[in-house]
Amino acid sequence: MDPHLTAAIALTTVPALVTLGYAGLCWVIPFKTCQRCAGTGQTTTRILRRPRACRRCDRGTRLRFGRRVFNHFHRLRSEATR
Repeated sequence: MDPHLTAAIALTTVPALVTLGYAGLCWVIPFKTCQRCAGTGQTTTRILRRPRACRRCDRGTRLRFGRRVFNHFHRLRSEATR
């Protein structure tokens, strides 16, 4: 085989596998833990350090970015085919 062909195959296969892996992860596990509250669902105030509900999440989990993109395109397609 030509070394250029081998390099081209490797350079196209690796990003495709990473993309498909992330898409599979978004399909199987659509939620991830919130980075702000570390999955507890509560943050503390700056002055008195009282616990408050996290503004970013409801229960300590957030929807992954890839899943939000998938839901957006799925909603667009379903509205267009009505």
